[in-house]
Amino acid sequence: MIPKAPFGKTGHQSSRTLFGAAALGRVTDAEADRALELVLRYDLNHIDTAASYGDSELRVAPWLAREGRDRFFLATKTGKRTYSEASAQIRESLRRLGVGHVDLLQLHNLVDRDEWEIALGPDGALRAAVEARDAGLVRFIGVTGHGVLAPRRHRESLERFPFDSVLFPYNPVQLRDPAYAADVEALIALCVERGVAIQTIKSITLRPWSEARPPRPTTWYEPLTEQSDIDVAVRFVLGRAGLFLNTASDIELVAKVLEAADRGGPPPAPAELDDLIRRREMAPLFV
Repeated sequence: MIPKAPFGKTGHQSSRTLFGAAALGRVTDAEADRALELVLRYDLNHIDTAASYGDSELRVAPWLAREGRDRFFLATKTGKRTYSEASAQIRESLRRLGVGHVDLLQLHNLVDRDEWEIALGPDGALRAAVEARDAGLVRFIGVTGHGVLAPRRHRESLERFPFDSVLFPYNPVQLRDPAYAADVEALIALCVERGVAIQTIKSITLRPWSEARPPRPTTWYEPLTEQSDIDVAVRFVLGRAGLFLNTASDIELVAKVLEAADRGGPPPAPAELDDLIRRREMAPLFV
């Protein structure tokens, strides 16, 4: 059974493994139906999508109509940086999802300094998000990021605005980087202090693609694929209280991640992590 935990101060008890709907960006109707079966089988109640995830929002819309809007805590993202562009994209996401509001609107991959200044400035995307929240179109506002600077930038974002959630990469090999690990620890401490929900991504990263990225799997990193390896990586994330894990962005890997999360277990011992990293020749995705 996948446990549930408070999603920050939102008042929602979210499944600690969230359905990462990036996996629905390029799938058939039949594949989307199978994904919903998994979501229901494992009783996931939190869906994370984005305007930039291909057809993802359009694939989620029938789920909401079929299961009921209140069945899921619904999160989406805008990658736009200016007020006007973000405002338009927020409303387009609502239309694509077929809903009157989303529970969480996230500023997507807000790491680059220049983009950060624009988005959090007086005519930026944050203003659009706050306006949407005040109008009842959005309940909560979060921020996401990729790369080694994401945790540090999120701390700066939290000093600028009381975001309700953050999202950043978290996996055993990335955290072997001492500087990155220190930034992650500082961010987690701040989030715990302020009641900010902590979401993680890239949990089953093996390494960057060594050659051109293939059409499948649809992850933009080479992933772990063996169930036993995925079990270790998932336990690494969920073994730490307070973290939420987003499933991988490939439909074929979702079942394995959910199986691992459902099986649970204690955090892996250091020797178990060392063995996984050495045996699979893992490498950090971001340097």
